Amino acid sequence: MNGYDEIAESWYNRRHWTRFKKELEDVATRWKGGRLLNVGCAHGPDFLPFKDGFELWGLDSSARMISLAVKYAAKFDFSPGLVVGEAACLPFKSGSFDCVISVATYHHLKTPQARAQAFSELRRVLRPGGEAFITVWNRWQRDFWFQGREVTLPWRSGQGQVMRYYYLFSYGEIQRMLEDAGLKVLKIYPESGYRLPFKYFSRNICVLAAAV
Repeated sequence: MNGYDEIAESWYNRRHWTRFKKELEDVATRWKGGRLLNVGCAHGPDFLPFKDGFELWGLDSSARMISLAVKYAAKFDFSPGLVVGEAACLPFKSGSFDCVISVATYHHLKTPQARAQAFSELRRVLRPGGEAFITVWNRWQRDFWFQGREVTLPWRSGQGQVMRYYYLFSYGEIQRMLEDAGLKVLKIYPESGYRLPFKYFSRNICVLAAAV
C-alpha cells in the first residue's frame, strides 16, 4: 500500500489548508488563467487560489488522496480532472499545460534519477513559455544542519505511524536541476513566512520557472 494511502484521512484533516496561500495567490494573479496541472496534489488544498478561471488537473501517487481530492473539490465547488500517477512519468501529452504547480512533492522522490526524470517530465508537459511554481524542503534549514541530505520523518495518526522520506535540496542544486531539465529559473526565494535576512536557511525553497 502507498504510505500516503495509510495517512490520507489524517492528512486531509490536519493539512486541510495550503501552507503556501500567499505564494499561490501571487502566481494565480500572474498567470490569470489557463490549463493548470497540480503535481502531487494530495487532497487538493493548493487548487483553491486557481479554482476560478483555470482548467484544473491534479495527479497524485496515492489513490486514497485522489478520492479525498474529489471530496475536497465538491466542498469548495470546483471540478478538477484527477489522475493517479507518478511525477516521474506524467500521463499527459507534451506541451499540454499552460502552468504547473507542485507543492512539497519532488523532495519525496528517492533517487537522483527519479528527481531528474520528474523535472524533465514537468518541462515536457509545459507549453513553450509556460510557467511552473514548485516548493521543496531546504537542506540548510536549521533542523537538519547535522543530518545530511536524506531524512525520514514520522507521520502519526490513528492508523499508526508512517515514515516519510525527504531529499533536502539546496538553492543551488534545485536551480541547476531545473535548468538541466530545460527550465529557466525566474525567481528562487523562501516561503513568505520566513523572516530572517539570509534566504539560504529557510525551511522551504520556492521556485518560479519557465519552459524555454
